[in-house]
Amino acid sequence: QVQLVESGGGLVQAGGSLRLSCAASGRTFNSYVMGWFRQAPGKEREFVASIGRSGGSTIYSDSVKGRFTISRDNAKSTVFLQMNSLKLEDTAGYYCAASRSLRNTESANKYDYWGQGTQVTVSP
Repeated sequence: QVQLVESGGGLVQAGGSLRLSCAASGRTFNSYVMGWFRQAPGKEREFVASIGRSGGSTIYSDSVKGRFTISRDNAKSTVFLQMNSLKLEDTAGYYCAASRSLRNTESANKYDYWGQGTQVTVSP
């Protein structure tokens, strides 16, 4: 069992930055691929980014590539999402998730554990 707790969300002006954190419980953090997803009101949950178990492999959605950076600190069982150049359309609840799968990590159904989410609101 893995418990995930996100933090770092908030209100930011367009063009600004935020850094999300997701702290995981348990001693097996480095056996999971970690991902970030987001969901805006009235929209489906969408993939944002994922990172391999050692941190050496990352995948980004086209909508955030070049602006967001996912990273992890296995010693602290934490995954991060650095978000720069934020846009209005980045407004959403952001969720971190843990997956035992090494493939298709852009699919939400590959993830076994989810956090409760943290809200990011980008204002004009």
